[in-house]
Amino acid sequence: MQVLQVQLAVQADPAEVGRARRWVRSRLLNHGVDPDAPIAETVVLVVSELVTNAVVHTGCPAVLRLCFPLGDLRGAVSDAAADGAGGGAVRQSATVGPLRVEVADASQVAPAPRHAGADVDATNGRGLELVELLCDRWGWYPDGTGKRVWCEISPDARPADPLATVDWVALAQP
Repeated sequence: MQVLQVQLAVQADPAEVGRARRWVRSRLLNHGVDPDAPIAETVVLVVSELVTNAVVHTGCPAVLRLCFPLGDLRGAVSDAAADGAGGGAVRQSATVGPLRVEVADASQVAPAPRHAGADVDATNGRGLELVELLCDRWGWYPDGTGKRVWCEISPDARPADPLATVDWVALAQP
């Protein structure tokens, strides 16, 4: 399987998390992913958590990498071309497997999911728990003098907002 890899250097500054989110949104859009699709929101949330962990807990720069699996592009036409509304434009990419997110940092300390517990006002302790819930798989491995945390998200990812799919009208019926 062919994979397109793109990466972003992230400085050891919590403000870089917002830049990483914007960068991911633009890479997803460039790859043909609808910004309102469940996978887009999920990827942005997961990247936000992993980059935050890297820059806040290590105090060192990190590298964010997205790995897009590519399908066979021969004969793939845009939706507009397929329904007769367009001129037969060839898609630049077609996702055929899970998107992989990787964040490498300079710390050798293994990531450990913590549970925020009963303190509903806690402002931390939920990041890896969210990653575990939203991703198909995640893990880490030593990488040079630091580590690399990775996760995989399938194209049919659950929405980042679990209430997004609730049929509120049906629930309101007596």
